[in-house]
Amino acid sequence: MLDSVTLNAMSSALDGFSATQRAIASNIANINTPGYTAQKVDFSDALARSVDAGSGLLPDSAFTPTRSLAPTRLDGNNVSLADETLDEISNQLRFQLAAQAASQQFSEVRAAAKVG
Repeated sequence: MLDSVTLNAMSSALDGFSATQRAIASNIANINTPGYTAQKVDFSDALARSVDAGSGLLPDSAFTPTRSLAPTRLDGNNVSLADETLDEISNQLRFQLAAQAASQQFSEVRAAAKVG
């Protein structure tokens, strides 16, 4: 029903989506800051490898933002509001899906515990 790999992967995914949201918020807040380069959080490959290895659990370092290599404007800033908006919508939908999946798993565990 709910094994440790599944639970760990859901927890790691939710942590990753939260870190991504923080990076997006920072990017938008600094859209007019000269020299600021956008931050990106990419944990999906690490999560897939962790699940394949039978763990699903990621260390906090997997959620460390990296600097975007996108071209910069004349002021040295490379934040694109359009890109950040799309990233935010995508991230929110992924977070909601993961949260709903986790909730469903816990509901099934509660139901099974009541029967048993």
